Amino acid sequence: MNSSDDLPKPIHDPQAGITAQTAPPESPRPGAASYEPLLAQFAREYLLDKRNERRWKLFFRLIWLALIVVAVWSLFLQRHHMQNPNMPHTALVEVRGEIAADTEASAELLLSALKSAFEDSGSQAIVLRINSPGGSPVQAGIVYDEIKRLKLKHGKKVYAVVEEMCASGAYYIAAAADEIYVDKASVVGSIGVLMDGFGFTELMGKVGVERRLLTAGANKGMLDPFTPVSPKQQAFAQAMLDQIHQQFIAVVREGRGKRLKETPEIFSGLFWNGEQAVTLGLADHFGNLDFVAREVVKAEEVIDYTPRDNVAERLAKRFGAAMGEGAIKAMRGGLTLR
Repeated sequence: MNSSDDLPKPIHDPQAGITAQTAPPESPRPGAASYEPLLAQFAREYLLDKRNERRWKLFFRLIWLALIVVAVWSLFLQRHHMQNPNMPHTALVEVRGEIAADTEASAELLLSALKSAFEDSGSQAIVLRINSPGGSPVQAGIVYDEIKRLKLKHGKKVYAVVEEMCASGAYYIAAAADEIYVDKASVVGSIGVLMDGFGFTELMGKVGVERRLLTAGANKGMLDPFTPVSPKQQAFAQAMLDQIHQQFIAVVREGRGKRLKETPEIFSGLFWNGEQAVTLGLADHFGNLDFVAREVVKAEEVIDYTPRDNVAERLAKRFGAAMGEGAIKAMRGGLTLR
């Protein structure tokens, strides 16, 4: 039953003389109010997404800004180090990390630094500050030969200062120095050569994988990790390693001369701490960079000639190419002075 409030109300128009009934108020459609919470939720989520998007954009902009600041600051420091190159100073060249192409201790970068250090009229001597486990015999040999050439051309002394490690290819380079300074706990030596890799022939048989390798040349697939080792090819590789080892030994004998106290173990690939290295003649004295610059070179001011790659290149190496190269190297193996 309808109440009186719901009944149509009469409307009288005096001019027309007509009395009309008003229609009852139209009630809302059923279920329309149920969409309001969904619309509100959608609006909230949309605004939240937009807010997060703005935050991420701001975050990445700040990251890029920080990288730019670091790059500019690095350039400033490098120029600051080189601002007075003509004053008497000790020239520093860093040998850090693996000695290989496309690393901070590559022959390309080290030769550039060495040439600049030798040619500078203000440099009284060159110090190689070394902290490296070694690396490519080719790269190390190039650096060694260039140091010998530059010493003869410019008549300047070269001193090697060892921090934590000067092993294998790094010692190959250090042998070109007139004197080698170490810490009592430094690791020195490892005069040897190795070629490492893996063999998967038994594993392939167990999992039912067949190796299909086509070559033109009987030895083209030499040392393939999926093929059984050939005694003839293994002997050939061993002869090559022995020859490179003899080259290494000749370099150490030339560089150290009569200071080297040869024993059957010296060239066996063993390594020693700094104190033992001095006793064996692999090193000369104890001392760090500041000591050598102050007491030996007599030029306390140190200027770093080591070239530095920029931030973008370093990030690309670390997160891109370097990872791929490392994986390939792990699969292939490689020839290393260790």
